[in-house]
Amino acid sequence: MGLKFYLTCFAFLFITPKITNAQYYGLCFTGHETIQEKRTGLDLTAADPLCFNNTFELSFDFSFMTGHTDYFGYIFRIVDQEKRNIDLIYDKSLEAKNHLKLVIGDKMSNIEFDIKLDKLFKNWYNIKLRFDQENQELVLTADGKVYREKIPLKKNCYRICFGANNYKEHEVKDVPPMKIKEIKITEDDKLTHHWPLNEYTGLSATEKIKGKNAGVINPNWIRKMHIEWELVKSAEVAGSASVAFDADRERVFVVTEKSLQTYDVKTEKTTIADYKSGLQPMLYGNQSIYQNELGLLNFYVDFSLMSGFNFSNNTWDSKYTGENVPTNFWHLNKFYSANDNSLYFIGGYGHYNYKRDVQRYHFKDKKLSSVKTSGDFTPRYLAALGATKNGAYILGGYGSTTGQQILNPKNLYDLSFYDVEHKTFKKLFELNPGKEEFAFANSMVIDEKEQSFYALTFVNHIFNSSLAMIKGSLKNPSYEFVGSRIPYTFHDISSFADLYYCKVSKKFVAVLLYYDQKANSSSVKIYTLHAPPEIQQAVHNTPPRFTINWYMVISGALILCMLYLGYKRIRNQKTLAKPSVKVPVITLKEPELVNIKQENTDMPDDIRNTMFLFGDLQLFDREGKDITKLFTPVIKELFLLILLFTVRWGRGVSSEKLEEILWADKSVGSARNNRSVSIAKLKLLLESMDSCEISKETGYWKMLIDYDKIRIDYKEYLNIVKSKTDINKNKIIDLTKIVSRGGFLSNAEYSWLDPLKYEISNEIIDTYLHMAASMKISDDPEFLISLADCVFNFDPVNEEAMAIKCQALVFLGKHSLAKSIFENFNKEYKAIYAESFNKTFQEILG
Repeated sequence: MGLKFYLTCFAFLFITPKITNAQYYGLCFTGHETIQEKRTGLDLTAADPLCFNNTFELSFDFSFMTGHTDYFGYIFRIVDQEKRNIDLIYDKSLEAKNHLKLVIGDKMSNIEFDIKLDKLFKNWYNIKLRFDQENQELVLTADGKVYREKIPLKKNCYRICFGANNYKEHEVKDVPPMKIKEIKITEDDKLTHHWPLNEYTGLSATEKIKGKNAGVINPNWIRKMHIEWELVKSAEVAGSASVAFDADRERVFVVTEKSLQTYDVKTEKTTIADYKSGLQPMLYGNQSIYQNELGLLNFYVDFSLMSGFNFSNNTWDSKYTGENVPTNFWHLNKFYSANDNSLYFIGGYGHYNYKRDVQRYHFKDKKLSSVKTSGDFTPRYLAALGATKNGAYILGGYGSTTGQQILNPKNLYDLSFYDVEHKTFKKLFELNPGKEEFAFANSMVIDEKEQSFYALTFVNHIFNSSLAMIKGSLKNPSYEFVGSRIPYTFHDISSFADLYYCKVSKKFVAVLLYYDQKANSSSVKIYTLHAPPEIQQAVHNTPPRFTINWYMVISGALILCMLYLGYKRIRNQKTLAKPSVKVPVITLKEPELVNIKQENTDMPDDIRNTMFLFGDLQLFDREGKDITKLFTPVIKELFLLILLFTVRWGRGVSSEKLEEILWADKSVGSARNNRSVSIAKLKLLLESMDSCEISKETGYWKMLIDYDKIRIDYKEYLNIVKSKTDINKNKIIDLTKIVSRGGFLSNAEYSWLDPLKYEISNEIIDTYLHMAASMKISDDPEFLISLADCVFNFDPVNEEAMAIKCQALVFLGKHSLAKSIFENFNKEYKAIYAESFNKTFQEILG
């Protein structure tokens, strides 16, 4: 037996059955909805042109994104070495009989066809363009039909780009909102190039056969859309707000005291309608619901108050005029039953008691009454409810068997069903939460066809929490975490979260509310996630449970044995064939451990054109001169509003938003004048910096910044934390250098900025802990200690960081120091929470 035998066995062992979950992938192209510089382009020939000697064919899968008004643009542009362009264009003009057209040079070809928009929204279509040298023609195949165009062809090299490109005189910026995947090139019917476009992040697309990777500008990876929640709306509104959802038209309603704000999921636009019926007081703990049969309703159970909204004249039919008394039913669950035309309310919390009450508002009688129920149901709040035709599923929550807060309250994980007709609760089963306790957002999404549900969970014993979605079964207690985390500021009755699903857009919608009682204002955030959501390890509350694959274990053992025997055989043969030679021993020096805790607050060597947002705000012009002191308080806040709405969310800020925050006490005309004067002053100040100016081309005030010339530490921070899957030691060190200057805008105190500050602190902590979770203690204990210390800078009583530090110190043999860290943590914990930490030192060590 020779080496060939072992290699054959080695290869055979890796030919194993593979089970994969269906993945949603491809590249989405941003088009006319954004400015030219932000539109998406895919360049298959970013490095070099592709050259062909014979007949070749380009094929790809193609579809359109929903919710856009303009679909005109270039699907692809191919340019040969004689600078002749061949383009596939979607022509949106109404007079066009066929919308998809092939253009050659500056003339229309005879190839044109049509695929109806509704089909392109729902399905992928394969398009093939064949360069047939033998017959000197182009052959396009689409939707089962073949089209031909005679054209002189010869051996040639081509530039191939989808969407936007920068090919000098062939530059393209007209891009339809489309999706592309599975790009393939064959030459003489042999596959030579393949770009699946199944990336999650990055500015390149992997080519599987020859390694000729494509370049991407402004990518929107579909896989990422199925993993990471996207913040699509953020607002501050006066008073206590509530939310509702119109499932048919896919609209989120934010009900405020002054106006109704409507976010359209399909178009991603918000409309604001001021009430013509005057100010509508929103009582603390009010909730809203939308039903096709009833319209938009706002209710307050304590006083049987039910107000209906008239969309035709923007008025409410009733309002509460008494004292704003907090509800006795915080975080109750609600659902509408068409069977008896009633709105049901279940559970809630108030005045140190959890509720199991079922209350029914009958619309015919316009009366609220208690429902006498049977079956086991623990009093609770912070539960999730999903309605069905005959009743509702209720999942988990927080409560106690007696209903009293002082008698052993705890998190609940049972899934029960409330039957409307029989007025009964039936417990189906109970989830196993793992190591981390959690509660639920107010609603869950039920899929009766698949017998599954989706719900948002969050750790309810910390302020800087986060929402993580689970997909579970209605038949058994199995579930899995899907998607990324959403930062969630949880302060009990001040916070509220809800989950909805859009069947047409195929998106989940998460809405977060946080009421600031001191400021009497509410923060509203809306996130979306494409369905179906994919699993991301980082969202697990507990480490993933691994099952042993004995086939792979045995295979691995056999591989090692065969390699060892093969190595010995070859070595023995070489020993017999050659005389022995002394080989000098080379000692490899171990790399030095990196301590990321060392703070470096020194300025970089070149501070020209630099903006520091971590620590104190500092701006340096093109000469390196500090110009921060030239900003008055109003100009400073105006600058931060425009900058952060640009860098963080990309869209900028509206004039209305600026006036609402900065000049709310002024009349409309006075606020407009103040805004114009202040923006003129700000523009003048920014002229001292290169490549940084204010624009309103998109209808929003934005910063046009060339990040190659302007350094912004916040932008560098976002580049690091935006994808935790790419986090490594070097990025952690870079992150620490950024945050070592201090907290984000530590001296800026604005109510609108507080949610972002909380979000950034949470992101930093999550990033450090994610890095720590990816390592074993034995990998680099010193580095893990440094990670834990970084977390403590933002959260001095973070349990995970304390456990990591103690475990690492014990691994290094520093038992007494670990014990001291644990005892100091206990003192700090008790000082903050007025109660002792609930785990022992041994439990922390595991």
